[in-house]
Amino acid sequence: MEEGAPGGDCERDHQLYYGDHAVDSLLRLVENAKIMIEMETRTQDSAELSALNRQFIENFIRQDTVHHNEIIHRDFVCINGDGNILGREEYMKGWATGYTRGGYTDFSYSDEVIRIFGNFALVRSKTTYTKKLGDKLVKGNTVYTDTYVKENHHWKCIQAQITPVTER
Repeated sequence: MEEGAPGGDCERDHQLYYGDHAVDSLLRLVENAKIMIEMETRTQDSAELSALNRQFIENFIRQDTVHHNEIIHRDFVCINGDGNILGREEYMKGWATGYTRGGYTDFSYSDEVIRIFGNFALVRSKTTYTKKLGDKLVKGNTVYTDTYVKENHHWKCIQAQITPVTER
């Protein structure tokens, strides 16, 4: 067969080049689609985690154990600012009266940072509070980090760690 004739080396090279080029283009397209889906999922997860963070604080203020029970994991633990570690059951008992018992008159959060690592996420925020101690009103802050795990397409808080902020 003559060089350059149909079915010759030139046509085969042409098919290989464009065939490989098409495969490379498809692979790039699939990879870009995958990245876009991951970004969308990350955006949705971030919004869901932010809503859970808001609900966490609202549950505390309202002392709402029913709704709070829905967002914490069955293996939940809380590490308090004094270093005490509470299991889920003990934590939930304290939650029922924590806001009132703590003497809080105002409680809010700010500076939310959400970091997602696959099926785990860290949600960090700063609280600002006012509470009554005796006949005095005391203002203060904490920084907390809540660790979430995603199971069966739902985020649950598996650990909370609270750190008091001291004045310098």
